[in-house]
Amino acid sequence: MRKVAIFDIDGTIFRSSLLIELTDALVSDGVLSANAGRSYAKARMKWLDREGSYDDYVDAVIKAFESRIKGLEHEAFMVEAKRVVARSGAHVYRYTRDLAEKLKRRGYFLLAISNSPKEALDPFCAKWGFDKVYGRINEVGPDGRYTGRTSFHDLICDKSKILKRAVAKEGLTLVGSVGVGDSESDIPFLKLVAEPICFNPNSKLYAAAKRYGWKVVVERKDVIYQI
Repeated sequence: MRKVAIFDIDGTIFRSSLLIELTDALVSDGVLSANAGRSYAKARMKWLDREGSYDDYVDAVIKAFESRIKGLEHEAFMVEAKRVVARSGAHVYRYTRDLAEKLKRRGYFLLAISNSPKEALDPFCAKWGFDKVYGRINEVGPDGRYTGRTSFHDLICDKSKILKRAVAKEGLTLVGSVGVGDSESDIPFLKLVAEPICFNPNSKLYAAAKRYGWKVVVERKDVIYQI
């Protein structure tokens, strides 16, 4: 049975959010209307000015994305997703990139769990050697357009369920397992692994790390340190 290493992607390996990058690209290229971008512009500025939270910014982008994806052509969406990964797929953190590569060499099964669309996750994670990817699945109708529905929504919202499912389906073991996350949504799967790592954690995950005695790693500019 292979050991497993579980990584959140956005903010953990990728130095941004694939969903944000993709939504921005859809707006910039006219696939989504300019109104979509304006709907989360205020939340973006509040976050940049440190007057609002990053979670509020992401939630505003998700709302804009989910409310406008219905009717979009899957083919056009895939083109944008591939462009985003081609342009920004190398924008990763050194610590988590090197950790994933090291664990891969040691024979670990690399598992990615994210709430970003699989259309962008699949090429991004393939680039970095992941064996399995779980992400947001946007339903496509027989006409080749998105229906506006998300498949397996309850599963993707609980990363611990995804981990247990992957372990069972892929014949993996949690003995010696490693997990890396950056926010409180990662706490459920971090509780299951042998070596939880909180990387650039937000305040809620940092508080949990202190409570449970988990490793906290921060990468800032060209310095990586443990606190």
